Amino acid sequence: MIATNNCIVLSKIKYGDFDLIVKCYTEERGVVSYILRGVLKSKKSQAKTVYFQELSQLRLEENYKPSKSLQSIKEVKFNYVYQTLHTNIYKSSIVLFLAEILSNILKEEEKDTDLFNYISAALQYLDTEDDFSNFHLLFLIKLSRFLGFLPDETKIHLPYFNLQSGSFEDTGRGIYSVSGHNLTLLKQLLGTNFDAISSIKINAKQRQEFLNMLLHYFELHLGGFKKPRSLQVLNEVFH
Repeated sequence: MIATNNCIVLSKIKYGDFDLIVKCYTEERGVVSYILRGVLKSKKSQAKTVYFQELSQLRLEENYKPSKSLQSIKEVKFNYVYQTLHTNIYKSSIVLFLAEILSNILKEEEKDTDLFNYISAALQYLDTEDDFSNFHLLFLIKLSRFLGFLPDETKIHLPYFNLQSGSFEDTGRGIYSVSGHNLTLLKQLLGTNFDAISSIKINAKQRQEFLNMLLHYFELHLGGFKKPRSLQVLNEVFH
């Protein structure tokens, strides 16, 4: 079946001598893997790999066969052309980090238009912004809503946040309780949209501590979630 489909590239791996397998999050079918045969065979064909950088937004004409685990692409073009995301070292480190996380947690081969639109719009926002050092923190918090474990804000005034239950509490409960600066920042981010994120001022150490807390939160709520290998690079770039 020939069809068109918008997608966001999550990852790519070399397959054999000349092929690539590209994992994408698509608008119509969720996670789909495509095989690009012979794309590494010559310099001319290798030029096509520019389309498949992490988190590129593409429009595909695909030859979709439900019985196949690897689909094929007839034509590809950019659905949105980034101006800075792959050329700015700070933004590209965020891109690699988020691509690794999304590749890890997005498994379903089913349509989720709201999630697709969220990721697409958030990346376009990052592409145009100059103050983005906290972008990945807010991105992950908002992502948790689509994954089913957005922190419950019903009692946000309370002095502790329980990572395991995802709720605010009046007493601390050991290793799962968050208080102090991480709690303050969590409450700030829960009430913030991307266009106001520049108002939140934290230093590199605070950012790393909060991100580690967020990743622990994801680990508790997502089976098989692993801390991304690109975390160290991200921390070094933003140190």
